[in-house]
Amino acid sequence: MANAYWPYFDPEYESLSLRINPPRASVDNSSCPECTVVKVDSVNKPGILLEVVQVLSDLDLIITKAYISSDGGWFMDVFHVIDQQGKKITDGKTIDYIEKTWPSKQVGVHSVGDHTAIELIGRDRPGLLSEISAVLANLRFNVAAAEVWTHNRRIACVLYVNDDTTCRAVGDQTRLSLMEEQLKNILRGCDDEDSEKVARTSFSMGFTHVDRRLHQMFFADRDYEGGGVTTADQVDHTPSFKPEITVERLEDKGYSVVNVKCRDRAKLMFDIVCTLTDMQYVVFHAAISSDGPHASQVRVLE
Repeated sequence: MANAYWPYFDPEYESLSLRINPPRASVDNSSCPECTVVKVDSVNKPGILLEVVQVLSDLDLIITKAYISSDGGWFMDVFHVIDQQGKKITDGKTIDYIEKTWPSKQVGVHSVGDHTAIELIGRDRPGLLSEISAVLANLRFNVAAAEVWTHNRRIACVLYVNDDTTCRAVGDQTRLSLMEEQLKNILRGCDDEDSEKVARTSFSMGFTHVDRRLHQMFFADRDYEGGGVTTADQVDHTPSFKPEITVERLEDKGYSVVNVKCRDRAKLMFDIVCTLTDMQYVVFHAAISSDGPHASQVRVLE
């Protein structure tokens, strides 16, 4: 039998295009009188749209319009952004950060010194955070930073903790195991006996983008399956308050068109892109605009 010879492929070949053509961002304050125009172009890759939106969201910039295109293996975005005061981006450090961020592999990473990250998810109830704080205090952990989200009676939080004496990450597995068990006991006490969802606790010594991680935690928890509880003070009687979402599947073209119209808010685009990414959809065309209190987003998905 003749030997079969396969061509050799350099394992670095797939990243060659990205290294030859690294992402480029430019900030333009002359084209539009009311906002700053941020243009980003790059070789297309999975998750690139989320990276870009994540950077702008982390800078607390408001995206008033956006145009997304990723045809032919090339990614091109145009964002119209303003700051929290509704003005153009004129701070030199912010502009420099935007234009130099994307070549870095650490885009959107949140680091809080030398810490251990604790991830908790379970059923929400009054006093839960107080009990979690008491456990950490009794075990002599210092909370350096924390982010907590609640939705449909579920709670997800990421806590960055270290030793309250050394201010360093805790590597003692016995101590970490004791903390994990006590936190699990608190969360187990919140769960319904007939609920299929269980409380979870996990640890990480690395860094993660906290908002991105909370999205992943809630998606894995299937929080979207809950009906939620609306109290009297949360009801908005404005007819346009309820989001309008339509999905049109174009079988002959092999993609879907998603239309979203809802009340605008901070990080709306980031949250939508996170959700689509978690559902393993790829956005290859999109047009986003914000008109007063409302936002309209049209996306074409693969």
